[in-house]
Amino acid sequence: MNTGCHTQVQPTIVPAVEVKQPVKHELDVIGGVEPVYVLPIKAPFPARIDTGAETSSIDVTQMKTFERDGEKWVAFNLDHDGNGEKHRFEKKIARRTVIRRAGKDEYRIVVNMDVKIGKELISTEFTLADRTKFTYQVLIGRNILNGRFIVDPSVENTLH
Repeated sequence: MNTGCHTQVQPTIVPAVEVKQPVKHELDVIGGVEPVYVLPIKAPFPARIDTGAETSSIDVTQMKTFERDGEKWVAFNLDHDGNGEKHRFEKKIARRTVIRRAGKDEYRIVVNMDVKIGKELISTEFTLADRTKFTYQVLIGRNILNGRFIVDPSVENTLH
């Protein structure tokens, strides 16, 4: 007794899948946390690497603005939480910026700072902030990362 038709299914031939090789980059790969030297402080700060932040940021205390030769300046302290090293800075204000946060905007002063990351000495903008509620005193943003580093958040402390 024949209860139905039997159709033979022909296997489909699938073309070979091209296996892509990892992209080779000339840039250093860094992790989610890296040592950063804020000059002239001798000990490195563990810094959060944040590709979502446009501008790098640093934790400061005792910030006071003043005028010098008709220009706006700021004085502030940078205290290394890890070893207690302290330095008082006086910097010309480069600009002011607004950090958009859920709930409220935060207005910050921006200055140029000299930092060493890996083998690179970099002079660039940092926002001055109260980062006491954060784990890391230094945040490295895209203004330092772009064209210099590729970030792999699965690793840490790749630089010396």
